[in-house]
Amino acid sequence: MASADIPAVHELERRLFPVDAWPLQMFVDELAQTETRRYIVAESGGSIVGYAGLMCIEPIADVQTIAVVPEQEGRGIGSALLTELIRESRRRHAADVLLEVRADNPRAQQLYRRFGFEQIHVRPRYYRDGVDALIMRLELHATEQPAPGNTTDHTQPRGTGQE
Repeated sequence: MASADIPAVHELERRLFPVDAWPLQMFVDELAQTETRRYIVAESGGSIVGYAGLMCIEPIADVQTIAVVPEQEGRGIGSALLTELIRESRRRHAADVLLEVRADNPRAQQLYRRFGFEQIHVRPRYYRDGVDALIMRLELHATEQPAPGNTTDHTQPRGTGQE
C-alpha cells in the first residue's frame, strides 16, 4: 500500500465496515510506521479490491485489518493477502500471528482455520454494534510455510516495496 492508495482504501473501509470504519488518518499513521507495520493492497483491473495490514512487534504479529470487496469474494484474494501477511510475519521473526474476527463472520473464520489459526479467546461485545470478537492464533514454526493463496484471476497483492 502506498500513500496514494489511502483515499481509495478508506472509501472501501467505509463501505465494508460502516460501523467500525477506521478514520482516514489512522491509515496514514499506520502506513508511516514501517518498522512495525506492513500494509498491502490487491488490485484487479486497475482498482483496489482488497487490502490488509499487519503490526509486528517481536515475537507477536497481529493482523490489523483484512478486507475484500464482496463482488470479488471467492477468488482467492483474501487467501493471497493472508499468505503475504504470514510471510511478512515470518520475515519479521514472529512466533505467533494473532487476529480478531467477528463472531458473526463464518466465512472469514473458515479462511483463518484453513490457514491453521485456532480460536484462543472471546472478547465479548468487542465491536461497536455489540458483536463478540473471536481471538485466533497461528503458531509459526521455522520449517512450515503458509498455505498457498489461490488467485485464479491473477490478482496479486501489492506491497509498499519494502520486500
